[in-house]
Amino acid sequence: MSLLSNKYRVLVVFVGFLCLVSVCSNYVVMNFTFICMKNDMSFTRDDRGNETSPVSLFDYTPNEKKYIMWAVAAGTIMGTFPVNYVFVRFGGRWTFFIAGIVSVIATTLIPLAAQTSFHALLVARFCQGLAFAADFAAIGLLTVRWAPLSETAIFLGALTSFTNFSSVLTNAISGVICEGFGWRTAFYAHAAMGFVFFILWAIVYTDDPQKSSRVSSVELRKIQKNKSEQHLNTKNVDVPYKKLLTSPIVLCVWLNAFAEMSIIVFLHTYAPIFFNRILKFSVAETGFLLALSVFFPLPLKLVGGIISDKAKCFSERGKMLFFNTVSVGLVGFLIGLLGFIPQSYHYVSVVLFSFIFCCLSLNVAGFYKCATLHTRQFAHVVISTIQWMKSVALITGPALVAAIVKNEDSPVQWRIVLCILGGIMVTANTLALCVFTDKPAEYTMAEANEKTIKYEVNKEEA
Repeated sequence: MSLLSNKYRVLVVFVGFLCLVSVCSNYVVMNFTFICMKNDMSFTRDDRGNETSPVSLFDYTPNEKKYIMWAVAAGTIMGTFPVNYVFVRFGGRWTFFIAGIVSVIATTLIPLAAQTSFHALLVARFCQGLAFAADFAAIGLLTVRWAPLSETAIFLGALTSFTNFSSVLTNAISGVICEGFGWRTAFYAHAAMGFVFFILWAIVYTDDPQKSSRVSSVELRKIQKNKSEQHLNTKNVDVPYKKLLTSPIVLCVWLNAFAEMSIIVFLHTYAPIFFNRILKFSVAETGFLLALSVFFPLPLKLVGGIISDKAKCFSERGKMLFFNTVSVGLVGFLIGLLGFIPQSYHYVSVVLFSFIFCCLSLNVAGFYKCATLHTRQFAHVVISTIQWMKSVALITGPALVAAIVKNEDSPVQWRIVLCILGGIMVTANTLALCVFTDKPAEYTMAEANEKTIKYEVNKEEA
């Protein structure tokens, strides 16, 4: 028990990570089960004018799939700010638990909703989006409450890797379940796992480490080291929304986040088309190469966080700007370059594509860390807004492609899209070089001259 109480923050991060993966997987699983659902003839329809025979009720048209995806985005966009308000007022323990249970219930009802009506399915997906709105707020609050300032990037690296991890895990599990037990079981299995994970969350997590009997005095000193009294007392505080919304640093963080989220949404959504139509890989080759490109960079989030937190030979701001330049500025340049590589050198494009994902993995030590160190106890507000911007990117990204790419086999049209996205990335990083800081904002302190708490941790306690 002594070992656990001295490392209790590790257990909190692990359980929190499982819950984040669950909420994300609950809505991602639909993307995979589309493949299995269209072959289910237990319910049919004949409302397609060009069909000579009934088709599966679950064989959705591209237009219907668009609305199924947008329902989640709409739920997240509408839920981000109300959910964040509840996090601020009531803490993360029961707020995130309720969000998780909403996700579990909505996921359980997906099969029933799908066979009831298309509109019922959209409602269930909307509820999944509402629950997903809690993910980034939970990341921010968990980091604010439980992360020592010296481990901020490590916490962020571990927690923000949930998106890629859930995609890899869900695709692997769903394939086996769909073939052996049917597509409905895939939803039930995800819901069951989510229920278990959130029960663990309610047991393990507390909003105030200082009031937890499971946290040792050694562990508490590590968590509170160099934090102000205002930082430690974060529950039910008034958030200075006006100061956040008018802060050049916070606005620059959001700009960098939106630029990068736009790239990530573009890559996850259109990379299969780009690989198949432009790089001329077969369907099987496309799936294999994309899986490798997404899977291998996964550890880099944690590695980047460790290097950022533990490397003492550079200033905190210097490290922050370096990692942001790699994950935003360099990626913008490489994305633009991707559009000019000849089709005959398609494996060069694959290597470049993989390198882009590796660079993107280092964002936790860039704008994410700037948000956390600068806004301190209000970081969850800033980080949850990044989730909102990701949802906006789910709409603006496809809109940009639809406006420019009229022929998916045209390298020139894809090149224009890549250059626009790359230009936004480079611009955002250039502004970051001018304004990013590791210093806490004045509004994070109770008084301008308030001193921070500094606990010295002995080597044997570390």
